[in-house]
Formats: sequence, C-alpha cells, structure tokens
Amino acid sequence: MNATTAGWLNKVPEVTVSFWVIKIMSTTVGETFADFLAVDVGLGAAVTTIGMVTLLAIALFGQVRTRAYTPWTYWLTVVLVSIVGTQITDVLTDLLDVSLYTSTAVFSVLLATLFLVWYRVEHTLSIHEVVTPRREWFYWAAVLCTFALGTAAGDLATEALGLGFTLGAVIFGALIAATFAAWRMGGNAVLTFWIGYILTRPFGASLGDLLTQAKTYGGLGMGATWTSAIFLCVILILVVVAQTNVSNRKHITQ
Repeated sequence: MNATTAGWLNKVPEVTVSFWVIKIMSTTVGETFADFLAVDVGLGAAVTTIGMVTLLAIALFGQVRTRAYTPWTYWLTVVLVSIVGTQITDVLTDLLDVSLYTSTAVFSVLLATLFLVWYRVEHTLSIHEVVTPRREWFYWAAVLCTFALGTAAGDLATEALGLGFTLGAVIFGALIAATFAAWRMGGNAVLTFWIGYILTRPFGASLGDLLTQAKTYGGLGMGATWTSAIFLCVILILVVVAQTNVSNRKHITQ
C-alpha cells in the first residue's frame, strides 16, 4: 500500500495569488525578523540561528506528521525556513567571511543537485504530487535551499554589485513578472514555478531592506520591528482565512 492509498493527500497548497502574497511576505519577514532578533534584540547571528533551527525542527516534525495540507502548520514552517535560510547565508557571510559570489554559486549547485536527485528518485518535481513523506522531505530541503540561495543572490545583487535596494527590488520583480508571462504563454509549469519561487526570495529580501534600512542607506527607515510586525499580521490574516476555508471544505464533505 502506498502513502496515497493510506490516506495521504497533497501537503502543499494550491498556487494562487494568496500563495504568492504569503510567500513574498514570508521572505521579507525572514530578512527583517532575523535582523530584529540578531541586531535589535541583541542575540547575535549565532544564537539567533541556533534558536530558529530548533523551532524549525519542531515545526517540520509537526508538518510532516500531518496527512494533508494544514495552512497554519505549513505557513509557520515556511516562515521559519525563511528565517533559517537567511541566517545560514548571514552566518557564512558575516561570521565565516565567505564571499557572496561563493555562497551564491555553492547554493546554486546544491539546489540543482537536489532537484536532480529528487527527480531521479521520484520522477517528478511537481508540488501537486507531494503525497509521501519522502517527497515532502525533498520538498522542504529544496525550499530551504531556495531561501539560502535567494538570500545570497539578493545580497550579491544589492550590496556586492551595488544595485541598491530599490533597483534590486525592481529587477527581481521584473524577473518574476517575466517568469509569470512565460508560464502564461505555455512554459513548463514545474520549471516556471520553481524559478518564480527562487526569485521571490531575493525580491522579498530587497523589499525588506528597502523598508527597514535608514534613509541614509537608501531605505525608507521603517525599521525591522514595524516591518516584521505588519507583515506578520498580514500573513496571519491570510493564513486564518485559508485555515477557515479548509475547515469549511472538510465540514461539507463529512
């Protein structure tokens, strides 16, 4: 008996406008909340990373144990993955002095290798078929890698290459729009999804920096505290709506 016939359902939500809004906001929160804990609270990069990794492990355990998509569990895991992915790159850059060029290249190769292994083992990379524990572990490993890669690529573009936060957000936003257009014109749905998923991370990071950084550094000066709080509230509202919809559908089918 396979996992599907044993009662497993797809563990990833439908790809709707709400999905992308929450995803982009969670990437921004990954940037701003990590900075809030490490800098504003004063925990430092190492302590913040250890604490967030622990919370992520707990959230992942709960997520994998569910047998169907549960919005609050899924999106809590995404937010924590976003924070941990950000911290992985920040630790490499700030504490270990790894070049952003190097980390971007390494995470690119790592993600490509992960996709290759995932496809060789499961014969699909579709998020509409995450119906077994093994596929789900592949999925979350890929998601974590996209966040780490997106953070490195975003920092490389806005800082090392000097594009700045505004131009960086515009460029990555334009690339996302181009990916969407390619999908609408008949591009491969799986490929365009993962390209868009990767690009939302540097877009969210650039947006987060634009909102939080002081005006003297090219930002809007909102600060990490307010930006994190506002975005988390919006995410919470959208997740509550999604959870309510899922609960209503279950009630109707019973």
